[in-house]
Amino acid sequence: MDRPIGVMDSGVGGLTVVREVIRQLPNESIIYLGDLNRCPYGDRPMEQVRRYTIEVADVLVARGIKMLIVACNTATAAALDILRERYTIPVVGVIGPGARSAIQSSNNQNVIVLATNGTVDSGAYPEAIRRINRKFNVESTACPKLVPLVEELRYKDKVVVRVVLHQTLKHLHSSKADTIILGCTHYPLLADEIFDYFSGRKKVIDSGHETARETSSILTALKAHTPSQSEPTYTMIVNGKTERFEYILKDWMPFLDYEIEQITLEEETQ
Repeated sequence: MDRPIGVMDSGVGGLTVVREVIRQLPNESIIYLGDLNRCPYGDRPMEQVRRYTIEVADVLVARGIKMLIVACNTATAAALDILRERYTIPVVGVIGPGARSAIQSSNNQNVIVLATNGTVDSGAYPEAIRRINRKFNVESTACPKLVPLVEELRYKDKVVVRVVLHQTLKHLHSSKADTIILGCTHYPLLADEIFDYFSGRKKVIDSGHETARETSSILTALKAHTPSQSEPTYTMIVNGKTERFEYILKDWMPFLDYEIEQITLEEETQ
């Protein structure tokens, strides 16, 4: 089925999922929409996040996508079930795949979730993990300072990153958890620093890998993979200014040949 996969996020973080989808599914075309003007979602009321998520998803569905990936943990927690009821195409979130990966990786059934306020407050990760294995202990920590590090292009300043990570994670040094879930798709841009902060003693789970695997499995089941002879295209839609988006895109995926489009979505939707 030669139609693109749609990927949405509140900003640039979902590009970490896009990179993994491209690696695992190189024949597939992708349309990405980053809602930069209203990023981050993590500190907004969940009802507002729900409205924004539906609006962004509607834009992508109108472009004729064959599948939607909600590459934002807060949006997944707020609206995944609603989106699945709203559309006839498959809709995949990032929380379920990340939870399953952590269960497979942990040796002592103790997991830390680093996420936005919204995702932590939703309890989505503990619920997803304990639905599979109720013996797991899940410790969630809100990290509101991490998304701005990425969105404001400070994630390459190692000194600033170390200071912010210490302020955010120092209380977790005594945790016996052996696995950390990066519960926000912005955080993989800081994954190496988070791994180093814990001196390599904790596995760091990026849900992008498992989300791409789940996407592939669904396309296989539906016989909806794009034929190998087709040339994939990549379209990036940005609600907001494109400069910092392209900076991160070119840094994260310098190999990518893409088209970029700027749109305007209202700050509030009715």
